[in-house]
Amino acid sequence: MRIIRAVIIIISCFLSFLKVQSQDSTEVEPIVASRYLEDQFYAGLAYNVLLNKPEGVIQRNLSYGLQLGFIKDIPINTKRNFGFGLGVGYGTNSYYSNIIAEDLGSDINYRLPIAADSLNRTKFETHAVEFPFELRWRTSNATDYKFWRIYGGVKAAYLFSRKSKFISENKNSNISFQNNDISQWQYGLTLNFGYNTWNVHLYYSLNPLLENNATLNNEAIEIQPLRVGVIFYIL
Repeated sequence: MRIIRAVIIIISCFLSFLKVQSQDSTEVEPIVASRYLEDQFYAGLAYNVLLNKPEGVIQRNLSYGLQLGFIKDIPINTKRNFGFGLGVGYGTNSYYSNIIAEDLGSDINYRLPIAADSLNRTKFETHAVEFPFELRWRTSNATDYKFWRIYGGVKAAYLFSRKSKFISENKNSNISFQNNDISQWQYGLTLNFGYNTWNVHLYYSLNPLLENNATLNNEAIEIQPLRVGVIFYIL
């Protein structure tokens, strides 16, 4: 009898709990709908296109970019489908070309390969803390997780690692050094748009990859990256 009474008490408590939860959910649902946020974590993969290349410079291998981070969603209307995003993240980019960078100690020399060079690939490699700012529009609501989005804005990046690398044809020689000619602060325009999981990511740099003192054949190297890729949003 004691066991039966205990079971009855447990079931009664459980049913009471469900009733309370049901009542709470009907009361909380409008509040949740008025406070929901979207797309606060992101990760992306892109291909770096080098624009404004000096004469004789060609892009080689796969110049890639990776990014991930957090962006605070800040809706400004009642439907919460229009607003701003302000965030911080990490990004790494590699730019492969036939530009050979040579560390001369007090200076860095840039040149194109000659017949005597045993060249496999050369690249600029960066690692950065990124600060995206977006103007956001979407067709979402508190219950619909498949929607259209258009996010445009700007992104600034502080490069905490800036390297030039050279790898010989037989891979016996791998030279890497910190390249202070790579602009430590980089900034550009961004556009992310798409539906549901798959979204296109575009980034156009507003300043050159290298500082003004970097020259090739006595001309400033004014290469500007254009990134084209995909970006994924979570939560």
